[in-house]
Amino acid sequence: MRLVFTSLSLAALMLTGCATQTPEEQLTPLAPTVRLCNGDQCVNQPRHIATFQGEPVNPEAERRMAALAALAERDPKAAYDLGLRLLRGDGVERNTYQAIEWMRKAGDRGYGPAQFALGRLYLLGFEEMGSDPAEAEAWLSRAAAKGNKEAKRLLPQAQAAKREAQENYRVREEDRKSLNAWYANTPYSWIWGTSGWYLR
Repeated sequence: MRLVFTSLSLAALMLTGCATQTPEEQLTPLAPTVRLCNGDQCVNQPRHIATFQGEPVNPEAERRMAALAALAERDPKAAYDLGLRLLRGDGVERNTYQAIEWMRKAGDRGYGPAQFALGRLYLLGFEEMGSDPAEAEAWLSRAAAKGNKEAKRLLPQAQAAKREAQENYRVREEDRKSLNAWYANTPYSWIWGTSGWYLR
């Protein structure tokens, strides 16, 4: 409490000091230079010089990627390629969410390699994305129906993982019900009375 009071007192004193100054006195002129340090080297540089240097932009690479994205809207193979590039960070900033979205577009349009890739990604999980056995089963089933041998091999694993996830969910649901019963039926130790709280 004393620390809060001291901080508030300091703030009030500083405001009082500002209030006694004229607006012209409150403005301090900026120095014509600013000190910039990089590692163990420091230099004074004029304020008007811009020092920020962003990532170099490659207009040709951006043009190529925009053309691929436009093509990917029409062609599932291009959507799959764009998904792979985004997954790898090849020529574009790596973005797993967009990669999955483009792969799904390709898979939804019936492109088998995208369906298989999605099945594997959902079965094994990828980076921040955990596994999703139900999605894995759905995509691997589609790829297996097209004759993908690896999808046929992985499909039983996805189905087993899906059954296990469903069983775990049922157990958690039972735990949730018992938790609700526990806190709904547990009595309080302290009860409010006319003279205040008292121990039961």
